[in-house]
Amino acid sequence: MKTVSQIKEPIAHEMELFEKKFSLFMSSRVALLNKITHFIVNRKGKQMRPMFVFLVAKMVSDGEVNDRTYRGASVIELIHTATLVHDDIVDDSNQRRGFFSINALWKNKIAVLVGDFLLSKGLLLSIDNNDFDLLKIISVAVREMSEGELLQIEKARRLDITEDIYYEIIRQKTATLIAACCSLGAAAVRPESADVESMRKFGELIGMAFQIKDDLFDYGEQKIGKPTGIDIKEQKMTLPLIYTLNQVSKKDKDWIINSVKNHNKDKKRVNEVIGFVKSSGGLEYAQTKMKAFQKEASEILQKYPESPYKSSLQLMIDYVIDREK
Repeated sequence: MKTVSQIKEPIAHEMELFEKKFSLFMSSRVALLNKITHFIVNRKGKQMRPMFVFLVAKMVSDGEVNDRTYRGASVIELIHTATLVHDDIVDDSNQRRGFFSINALWKNKIAVLVGDFLLSKGLLLSIDNNDFDLLKIISVAVREMSEGELLQIEKARRLDITEDIYYEIIRQKTATLIAACCSLGAAAVRPESADVESMRKFGELIGMAFQIKDDLFDYGEQKIGKPTGIDIKEQKMTLPLIYTLNQVSKKDKDWIINSVKNHNKDKKRVNEVIGFVKSSGGLEYAQTKMKAFQKEASEILQKYPESPYKSSLQLMIDYVIDREK
């Protein structure tokens, strides 16, 4: 299986420079803020979002990147980090990527203000440089992510999610941000070209596959580890479960819905639901759908000439499907 470092290879120089620029963009005159943003920068994850921006930009422009590319990648990262900081407060989560979250270390009030600071930094970075087209791409993504979260909350109360609504939720919640990274990468170097929309679609398809893969982890699909059932405990209706509800008898459907709604903390009951999903072919169905999104994303990529950046994006599509966590 390909590793993230192999995918990053053709843009290693850009990613190094991006990290330096990103730290500068985050700076403030307030010592406490600098301490917290330094903490954030040093606990970065795989950095998939900026990688998408740079790989797409270089693929559509024969290897060129410009200042707009770095600013675009930074704005996405600033605004996305702001949403994560706020998410941790809402979820009362004490950890993020294996480290303490901002709210766990500095309390909620400071965490909210840090999230607001990062958001405004992102907006100003675009406005000060007249990158209004890039700002629009990112703003649409943030709006859709919020709508997707709210749609999921609204539907979880009634557990009446159809497959189409599920796709709409994951398109907004997860796929929109990856779509924004890819379309922004194209817009930074080739504004108003057909590549902007074509790469947006490409990112959206990868995002859809990515989320379905996440759904499958809940059923113990990674090579190691047992089913977690976390989604069931949180009353999240994922694709394997939606498919199963459409396949079983009315009696079994009522039992599953009752289990998810009223017995989601009962380990034995959750495991029985997981067993039901497995025996009804829910996992195979979700894998088939995930691979269909993957194939569609690959087809968009095939229209571009061969390059190390195109190869890395293809590896990225495969990584999304093959990853083990």
